[in-house]
Amino acid sequence: MSHGDEPGYGDGSRGEDGGYGGSGQTRTHLPGGGGDVYGGARRGRSSSRSLITVVGVVVLLIAAIAFANRGDDGSSSGTGGTDNAQTSPTAPSGERPVGSKVSGIPSGFAHSAVGAESAAANYAVALGSTGMFNKDSRHDIVSTIYTSAAAGQLQSPMDAAYSADFLSKLGLDANGNPPAGSTFVSRTVPVGTKAEQYSDSAAKVSVWYMGLIGMSGEISTDPVTSTWKTWTFDLQWDNDDWKIVTDSQTDGPAPVPGDDKAATSDEISKAIEEYGGFTYAR
Repeated sequence: MSHGDEPGYGDGSRGEDGGYGGSGQTRTHLPGGGGDVYGGARRGRSSSRSLITVVGVVVLLIAAIAFANRGDDGSSSGTGGTDNAQTSPTAPSGERPVGSKVSGIPSGFAHSAVGAESAAANYAVALGSTGMFNKDSRHDIVSTIYTSAAAGQLQSPMDAAYSADFLSKLGLDANGNPPAGSTFVSRTVPVGTKAEQYSDSAAKVSVWYMGLIGMSGEISTDPVTSTWKTWTFDLQWDNDDWKIVTDSQTDGPAPVPGDDKAATSDEISKAIEEYGGFTYAR
């Protein structure tokens, strides 16, 4: 499910991502080196073994999700409605964001294309969060944002993807906790949404996002890095709200990297602690 590259990021993630999010979505002094790996030099995109491992797990999770949903008649990806091939306007819709939450996740989205887009953006954030790395909170997230049928089929494959061995490769313990003095970072930051298809009962929505993943700390070997993905959700109107039936992720589009100097691990940890996320509305 899925930051694009770990189970929480949905490449089935978490989604294709399990990203597992989950697409969708990553540290210490590098071996043989000294000083803070965040301070000075920019790290090569392909140098992280952990991220490569995450990608592999995400791919496996996507396959598991596809298999789990292959016989579900209710998992159609929003077909039967109007095919909206036009790009969604970039200006805010003006509709009010949701006013309630379930398990800390926004709920009660409008029964409209705009409401479906808002739901998809907020669900991408939930699936890309650190909560996906703890079994109990992951189960709460999945049962909250997926249909009951889809959630029942996904829990076991997700638990297998977020194994103790996988978590250890990210520097986490079996409960998804980072080492003392370190901060594990996993965030999905939506950039825009697009309603691919919409009807009163189903919608297909794509979310273009940037993901942050990594471990910030003096003993971390995987500094926090960014990734760009597009997360597509097949949603169903279920019990007066939009719920996920299936989801998948693709790479990019990614902008040309800038020349910003990498922050220190202390700066990253402080930013994560002080800057909260948003509730997204189209």
